[in-house]
Parts: sequence; structure tokens; C-alpha cells
Amino acid sequence: MSDQEKTSLWQGFKAFLMRGNVVDLAVAVVIGAAFTNIVNSVVEGVINPLVGAFGTQNLDSYTSCLKGPCEGTGDAATGVRILWGSVLGATLQFVLTAAVVYFLMVLPMAKYLARVEARRKAKEGAHEVVEVTELEVLKEIRDALLAERAQGGGRNLRADDGGRTGEGRTGDGR
Repeated sequence: MSDQEKTSLWQGFKAFLMRGNVVDLAVAVVIGAAFTNIVNSVVEGVINPLVGAFGTQNLDSYTSCLKGPCEGTGDAATGVRILWGSVLGATLQFVLTAAVVYFLMVLPMAKYLARVEARRKAKEGAHEVVEVTELEVLKEIRDALLAERAQGGGRNLRADDGGRTGEGRTGDGR
């Protein structure tokens, strides 16, 4: 691999890392891991004891046996056992994690961004900038001068008379 190819690969990798969605994804993973610990605590400390009021406190122990006598644990187990309790526990953890992320992060952030956008639009509306081209300004000046001249209020100015009117001048330049 040539040095130029290595440089190109490195620049491509740097461009990939600097894209906004990669950073957002990394933050999401870290925040998700932190919320997973919270949700696991809620499931183990609140949900499992509530379920335990009707049987056992560990959802993993809820099973059904399809074939044969389901006796023993691990490799010594006989029969075909379905561990539906662990599926239920994982489902509860997922739903709780999604609810916590939505109600504590997504919903407040969406409301905040909507308020910021509304303020930005209100500010733009109040300070609406109208771009006027040089040609439009010159046309307005021309129209104003023509209107003034048509009303008879215009002065006939010459550049060489210092602002004096050209009316009443004699032919000898005085």
C-alpha cells in the first residue's frame, strides 16, 4: 500500500469520525449504558418483588416444560424447558429503558428544540431583512427626482456654478 493510499484512508477515517452522527451515536451508547443500570435496578428492586408477591422474585425461574419431566438444572436437566420468565424480564427491561429514554431525554429535547425554533422564527420575522439591489436604489432615486421636477420644486443645478441656480444667467457666464 502506497503512502498516498494510506494518507487517503486515514483522511477518510478522520472524516468518518468527525461526522456528527458518529459522535451522537457514541453519546447514545454511553447514555444508554447508564440508563440500563438504572432500569435494571428498577426491574430488580421494584418489578421483581411485585411479581414475587404472586410467586418467585426472580422472573428467570418462571418456566414451562414441553417434553418429559423437567428436573435438574444446567447440563443435568432433563426434558425440554422453555424459559419464558427470562424473556418476560428482558422485555420489561427493554420497555422500561425505552420509556425512560423517551420521557426523560427525547421528549424534553424535542420540546426544547421546538421552543428554540419558534424563537428563531419570531426573531427572523421581527428583523426581516429586505435585500435591495443597487439598481433598485438608483431607480428609486430617479423616480424621486422626476417626481420633484414634475411638481416644479426642482432646481436646475450645474456642477460649475457651486450650487447656484442656472436661471437668470447672462450669456457672458456671470
